[in-house]
Amino acid sequence: MTEAPHIVGTYTEELRAAMDLVHMTAPRSIFMGQAVACDGTAMRKTLNHLPPEKLLELPVAEDMQLGMALGMALDGMFPVCIYPRVNFLMLAMNQLVLHLDKLPIYSDYKPRMIIRTAIATDDPLDPGPQHLGNFSYALSQMLEMVEVVDLTKAEQIVPAYCDALMSPWPFLLIERMELYDK
Repeated sequence: MTEAPHIVGTYTEELRAAMDLVHMTAPRSIFMGQAVACDGTAMRKTLNHLPPEKLLELPVAEDMQLGMALGMALDGMFPVCIYPRVNFLMLAMNQLVLHLDKLPIYSDYKPRMIIRTAIATDDPLDPGPQHLGNFSYALSQMLEMVEVVDLTKAEQIVPAYCDALMSPWPFLLIERMELYDK
């Protein structure tokens, strides 16, 4: 029996499909971050269909959040660590660059997780310079063991999440807010 081809939806529909894929494929998955269980960001609408017990709302403590996700990954869970803007991820660089990325180099640990973030847009509302910026290239240059994928098209989303689910390495998936709802 042949599998039906995946018909690509909008950027947001593909993100919702990717969240379903993680939820259904990784039994010990958990989606964690700010505005994950509560409204407040554009990313929330890609998570609001998931079971509430899979959503872990966290305070604004970015470094702690990635440290928690790393600990959960080391314990066999599959965290999807969500930062609504890539600028917020900059506050977790200690955990990302010095711990998550380097742990497989100096130990036998290979923590599997997805870090999900987005590049903000200034349309329809300018969030200010501290919330705008594209650090995709810089992150890809800094990270050796974390796979960085810049999701610039809807058709990239589900395959990137499939790759992340099958990989022994952590993934950083960077979305484009201007493509939400398109």
